[in-house]
Amino acid sequence: MAAIEIRNLSRTFPGRGKALDGVDLTVGRGEMVGLIGASGSGKSTLIRHIAGLVTGDADGRGGVVRVGGETIQENGHLAPGARRTRTRIGVIFQQFNLVGRLSLLTNTVLGVLGRVPHWRGALGLFSRDEKLLAMQALAQVGMADMATQRASTLSGGQQQRGAIARALVQEAEILLADEPIASLDPKSARRVMEILAHINRRFGITVVVSLHQVDYTFAYCPRTVALRDGRIVYDGPSRALTPSFLTELYGAQSEELILPGAYGQHGPESEDAADTQGAALPGTPVPVAAVTAATG
Repeated sequence: MAAIEIRNLSRTFPGRGKALDGVDLTVGRGEMVGLIGASGSGKSTLIRHIAGLVTGDADGRGGVVRVGGETIQENGHLAPGARRTRTRIGVIFQQFNLVGRLSLLTNTVLGVLGRVPHWRGALGLFSRDEKLLAMQALAQVGMADMATQRASTLSGGQQQRGAIARALVQEAEILLADEPIASLDPKSARRVMEILAHINRRFGITVVVSLHQVDYTFAYCPRTVALRDGRIVYDGPSRALTPSFLTELYGAQSEELILPGAYGQHGPESEDAADTQGAALPGTPVPVAAVTAATG
C-alpha cells in the first residue's frame, strides 16, 4: 500500500490559471522525496492538498488524494474521514508555527491534540506521560535542554527543530515539510535536513519535503519530483539532477534552483551529522534532571 497516492489532481485559481494541472504521483512507505521547482511551480499547493488543507477542482474528472490507503479528498471535496486521516500527517511549514509565549515543551506536547479530548487540550492539561513523550521527541532533535525556554527566544533553526519534534509527538506516519529551510542560515538548514533524513532512516517515516535549492535535494533525498507550471516534469533519482539537466527542464529558471558553488556539497556526512546520529531515540530514557525540570 502506498503512503501517498494522487490521481489527476488539478487546482485552478481564478485569474491566475492552474496551480496544479493533472498531477499523478505515488510515494511509497518509508520514502524520502524532494519536491523542487521555481517559485510558483505548485510545490506548496501540492503539499497542502496532500495534507487535506485545501481541495482540488470539482470538475468531475476525479482529482483523488489518498493517504495510507484512505481517501482524504476526491473531486474537490474532503472525504468524510479526512479529519481522522489528517492525524496521520505531520506538516512542517517555513514559518515554524510555534506559539512564542509558550515554552518549547508546551509547543511540542501540542502534538497529542489529535489523540486527547478537546476540553483537555483547550485547558492545556497534559499528563506527565505526554510531557515525557514530548521530552523524548525534543531529545531526538537535540533540543531537550531548551525545553523550558519560551519559543520566542529560540533561533529560527531551533524553532524548526521544535516543529519537527511536535510532529514526532503527533506520531505521524507521513511528514510533509513545506520549504522548511527557506529562512534558515546554511548551518541550521543542514541540521534540519539531517534530522529529517535521520527520522526517515531510523523509523521509516515517509518524508516529502519541498526545497528551493536542488543541492539539498541532491544530498538528502534519494528521489526527486520536479514541478513546472503545476505539472510533474521529472520523477526519478536525485543523482540525475545535474546542472545541465536542470537547464533542460527549467531553462533560465534553473538559476534560482542551484546554489552557486555548493551543488551537491550538503549531505548526511556534514558537520552536523554526528549530532543527530547520537541523539536519543523515542522510547530512550531522557535524563531524569531534564524531565523533572521540564515536567514538574
